[in-house]
Amino acid sequence: MKPQSLMKRLLLPVALGLVILGLSGCFVGAIGSAVRGTSPFVAQPEIHLPSQPVFPQEVRDCHLGLGPCPEDDSHGVTEPVKAKDAAHGAAEAKPHAKPLGAMQFAVTNTLLAAWFATLVIILFFVLGTRKRSLVPGRFQGLVETLIEGVLSFATGVVGAEMARKALPVVGTIFFFVLFNALLSLFPFYQFLGFVQDGEIKAHLLRSPGTDVNMPMALALVSFAFVEYWGLRAHGLGYFKKFFAFGKLLKGNILGGLIDLFVGFLELISELVRVVSFTFRLFGNMTAGEILVVMVTFLAPFVFIQIFFALELLVALIQSVIFAGLTLVFLSVAVHHEEHH
Repeated sequence: MKPQSLMKRLLLPVALGLVILGLSGCFVGAIGSAVRGTSPFVAQPEIHLPSQPVFPQEVRDCHLGLGPCPEDDSHGVTEPVKAKDAAHGAAEAKPHAKPLGAMQFAVTNTLLAAWFATLVIILFFVLGTRKRSLVPGRFQGLVETLIEGVLSFATGVVGAEMARKALPVVGTIFFFVLFNALLSLFPFYQFLGFVQDGEIKAHLLRSPGTDVNMPMALALVSFAFVEYWGLRAHGLGYFKKFFAFGKLLKGNILGGLIDLFVGFLELISELVRVVSFTFRLFGNMTAGEILVVMVTFLAPFVFIQIFFALELLVALIQSVIFAGLTLVFLSVAVHHEEHH
């Protein structure tokens, strides 16, 4: 039987199966369960915006309210507060998560996921280029296509010479954001965790993009990278766009004050870039994860696949935007015309 004929024969059963699964998801999901007055197929999710510590165990238990906390005030940690109903002798209330102390070290699930993504990226490129040949195989061809794509994109923004210099940092930012977002869609991110009383109290892995620290770290790397090349291209004259005292020193008071005001705006826009980079990535990644979790609760099975496909697109868009804006600001910094 020809492949085309087989595909046509399978099309109707597959479509019918998807419709049945979609209707079943609506029936057993939160919406259908509310109509029938029963419990939903998927338990009501709890959204934890702060990342959760997973190692060491005593810190994790303290954070989740499952065990005693170290009695060291220097770490900013106190004993868990357990609310009781004294009048009725009610059971202890559900413990609340406790924030980590300022000087307390712990490996969080987002940090562990970032390490995992870093390892995957290294293995991906090392294995793809381990046996290089003039006639590349499929894996080597894929790796070369990805790198050439990023290089071509950078060349279109900052030129061929600068693109090769910027590729290590910009390419790392692009692939780090992309791989972290893609890996977080794998199901083991959702079902691997620390279980107590049949519930996952803390996930072992969680998308680093949903932890504001990772987008902020990338934003600071991008900021430092752009400023470094601005200084390297113009020397100390690079600071003239922020502190333009030339006209003021020449006696042109009005022009000097205008230049100072424009320089102040330039400085503010340069610093605000860190904030905008951080919360653009953090907001999109966090909103996507919450959307996937809520749709899974409302209508599991088929409908969630639509939002998974949307998250694949968002992952690519966010990585392109982060790397692209870094290149745009790099171009502005390197080709900035000095004010005389």
